[in-house]
Amino acid sequence: MRSILHSAAALAAIGLFVAGGAPQAFARSAPESFADLTAKLSPAVVNISTTTFAERKEGQRDPLEEFREFFNRRGQGGQEGGEGGQPQQRPRQRQASLGSGFIIDKAGFIVTNNHVVEDADQISVILEDDTVLEAKVVGRDDKVDIALLKVEPKSPLPAVGWGNSDGARVGDWVMAIGNPFGLSGTVTAGIISARARNIQAGNYDDFIQTDAAINRGNSGGPLFNMAGQVIGVNTAIFSPSGGSVGVGFANSSNLIRPVIEDLRKYGRVRRGWIGVRIQGVTEEIAQTLGLGKARGALVSDVTPEGPATGSGIESQDVILTFDGRPIDKMSELPRVVAGTSIDKTVDVQVWRNGKQMTLKLKVGELPDDGAAVASAAPSKSDAAKEFARSEIKPLGVTVVEITDTAREKYSLPANVKGLVVVEVDETSDAALKGVRPGDVIDGIQQANVASMADADKALESAKKESRNVVLLRVVSAGAIRYVPVKVAG
Repeated sequence: MRSILHSAAALAAIGLFVAGGAPQAFARSAPESFADLTAKLSPAVVNISTTTFAERKEGQRDPLEEFREFFNRRGQGGQEGGEGGQPQQRPRQRQASLGSGFIIDKAGFIVTNNHVVEDADQISVILEDDTVLEAKVVGRDDKVDIALLKVEPKSPLPAVGWGNSDGARVGDWVMAIGNPFGLSGTVTAGIISARARNIQAGNYDDFIQTDAAINRGNSGGPLFNMAGQVIGVNTAIFSPSGGSVGVGFANSSNLIRPVIEDLRKYGRVRRGWIGVRIQGVTEEIAQTLGLGKARGALVSDVTPEGPATGSGIESQDVILTFDGRPIDKMSELPRVVAGTSIDKTVDVQVWRNGKQMTLKLKVGELPDDGAAVASAAPSKSDAAKEFARSEIKPLGVTVVEITDTAREKYSLPANVKGLVVVEVDETSDAALKGVRPGDVIDGIQQANVASMADADKALESAKKESRNVVLLRVVSAGAIRYVPVKVAG
């Protein structure tokens, strides 16, 4: 079970994705007993055992061998195994792990977590009746920690169906079935404690929080609604001790189902992509843009030749809706875009220069290698020249205009323009907001800045508009971000 640090405690990772079905018209009350539902669903939940043969380092013992030898010594009056009383060494060690999964097709397709089967040399699926079937990986996706397996059964297997996680509400009853600590067929029940949790597991977080007991070994197991539909895959727990404390997380079915469909059809995931870098919109940023309240996703950069380039989307646009779906938080946009059909043309509503406008955009496919852009080597000419330092007192920074000398000194790509920050007043708001020496300021409010004259003009304009906060466009380590900075004096 993986662990993710969150505050002072550990998040122990154990599961992932799914989707589909129709929302319930009314909430279902808790049954007098979960027995009928358990009897119906348990046959489709499986135990997954994996084996990895890893090269053993010199002097390293196999924990399973040590465990066996402990009992052997007890049965033989303390005599150690192997010749001369020395334990035998093997060149490779066997590492075993257990997890959970569930059957989604009677032909033998099984969903589990990627981390359950990652790097496994052998995968065995154990059915409720103790039948053991060897499994192969159809496809897996580490971005959402999901994997699709296939077994070859002699007869059709029992299967469960997807439910619509969007229809699930906080307070609804749910039931989890899995194999915690290797104890097969364990059933726990609870309620949905929260929706749409982001636990910083990845770019597509959409977790259902539940107080149904989830422990090590529940990885990949299903979270059911009271209609017997899978609305989540048990994924993580928040626990200082490693055991259940009533805070568990299941990745939502509506996020996972398209992933599973892609894995089954293509053996990989095809995600939508528009080619922009984004950041959150704070109250200060909303104020500088005249947006009213903080909402949407702020475009910090547009990938050259990406899908957004031809649509007219620009840096500093705020994306408010995508394909008719409102974007209230920045974290929602990657999920919405990823789940949009590739080559589909969608409407994108943006906020620009104090107005709303709608653009057309054709969604592309997310490249496997991301959107890396090569940087041009800096010029070495003019290396002997000194560069003048200028203090921008309202911002609390000292900068230099970009010359060949400055470009070389700060390893700036040839296409970067603006003012290089060489010193930051530690008491300034810019320092508080993370502006550091080596950053490049290439925009103030909605004006491009390539010289001190540009900066002075932009700040003067802000002063006339009685702005006490201005939005800086900052290039840092090749990434672009917008930073709202209070104007001093």
